[in-house]
Amino acid sequence: MSASGNAALGVHLTEDQVKVLEENFTKVSKHPDETTLMLIAAECGLSEEQTAVWFRIRNAQWRKAEGLPAELGSVKD
Repeated sequence: MSASGNAALGVHLTEDQVKVLEENFTKVSKHPDETTLMLIAAECGLSEEQTAVWFRIRNAQWRKAEGLPAELGSVKD
């Protein structure tokens, strides 16, 4: 995620936090459910809200890179 993405979270993410978030994004789910989000947040030392914001921003970046519509649900991810 870009530096602007970190600013949107209101925190500076460490390399380890970004690694965990990216691994979950690519290997687990682009849209984690509430329980999964809670577990990812705990593993990263972030709040659930910060983690959810990170996933929203990362999904927007992914959709843009893939040339997909900006709105979630427009195309099945």
